[in-house]
Amino acid sequence: RPLVELGRSIYTEGPFQPGVDVVGEKNLLFPGLSVYGDVKAVVAYADGGANEVGQVAAQLNLDIDLKLTATERLHAFIQPLDKGGKFTRYEFFGDDDDNGDTAFNLNIETLFFEGDMGAIQTGLTGKDADYDLPFAVGFTPFLFQNGIWVDDAFIGGGFAVVAKNSPKLDISNMDVTVFGGFTEVNTPAIVKDGGGLEDNELSVYGFNAFIEANEGYYEVGLGRIHGRDEFRDQSYNSFTAAFTKRYGDIVSNSVRGVWTFGQDRDGNAQQTADGFALLVENSFITHKPSTLVPYFNAFVGFDRPQPLADDTGLLKNTGINFEADGLSGFPSLDDSANDTWGAALGVEYLFNLDQQIVVEAAFLQAVGGEKLAGRNAKNDQYAVGMRYQLPISATWIFRSDAMYGWRRSDDDISGLRMEMRRKF
Repeated sequence: RPLVELGRSIYTEGPFQPGVDVVGEKNLLFPGLSVYGDVKAVVAYADGGANEVGQVAAQLNLDIDLKLTATERLHAFIQPLDKGGKFTRYEFFGDDDDNGDTAFNLNIETLFFEGDMGAIQTGLTGKDADYDLPFAVGFTPFLFQNGIWVDDAFIGGGFAVVAKNSPKLDISNMDVTVFGGFTEVNTPAIVKDGGGLEDNELSVYGFNAFIEANEGYYEVGLGRIHGRDEFRDQSYNSFTAAFTKRYGDIVSNSVRGVWTFGQDRDGNAQQTADGFALLVENSFITHKPSTLVPYFNAFVGFDRPQPLADDTGLLKNTGINFEADGLSGFPSLDDSANDTWGAALGVEYLFNLDQQIVVEAAFLQAVGGEKLAGRNAKNDQYAVGMRYQLPISATWIFRSDAMYGWRRSDDDISGLRMEMRRKF
């Protein structure tokens, strides 16, 4: 059960108490407050090349959900043990040897209201609306293209036109979401003078469409990052398109493109958001299709393609060796796809659906020589990695990760981490 449950609980049997007529008898109030989340404790060794550290770290994630009607709710998410991107930790060797930092705050990570305009109109007027128009407003999280294009929370909102179809175009289902935010927008393309991502002087707006058609799944999005004041010249546009389909009993394939364009820097400054990336993901179908999953993911990036709104690079889903760990500083290969190409080859095995192991080898090749301007990776990079995860009970999960990376023209990287997670 959740840590706190007040009012109507979730996933319980009836009989239920009748709803309260506040916004209309056709949209009754069924109040229920739930607080749930997880706490993580990590012991990790990380050698990022420039520095080496061993530490114990902790993170607490709290979701606070106030359910109102059947379609409306108020939701908040906080991380009390994080502050300004830093986490509560104790370093037992490294640059901060024998020192600990407690990063405690109650800053809101997300706080938003979501509902359906059709249901609200029905309740207020007493007449059934003939449309659905879900929306969200506030400090709102958005995730599009599996988090590759947008994975951020910003102050703004969005609405969606949902469940449309077209027999003529062979579209069985289509959703289109329009979104926008005027502050708290993150992108790796725009940083402050003293370091760190700029979020106060950026706005974002755009749309994303999900289309089930032609025995596959399309995603299309177009958006713009608009910088204000001294960041105005770093504004840029982003277009993305993807197609996912299973081909026979052989492979499930996704092809995704991200095109970043329209940035016009003052004084011939180096562009930070321009270029194109092509990402291809393949999971192969074996005699144990639910538990034994080999995969091969590849990418190529030209110039400096960027996500629209995110605090990481485009390759975070390419493989575990490209996946950064925001909690323990676990190292990874360059995830930007800036003037690089490469791949990740691995296999995931879920045993009897009671545990997981992933083994992977990955590489990236730098394009344009060692000193190409604007490229994050100095030169070619290679890595091997492994992940093991075991659900000890319905609430406790153990996870461990290990990796070693070789980087030409730069120091090698390595990491080892063990995590205990308690869900509630």
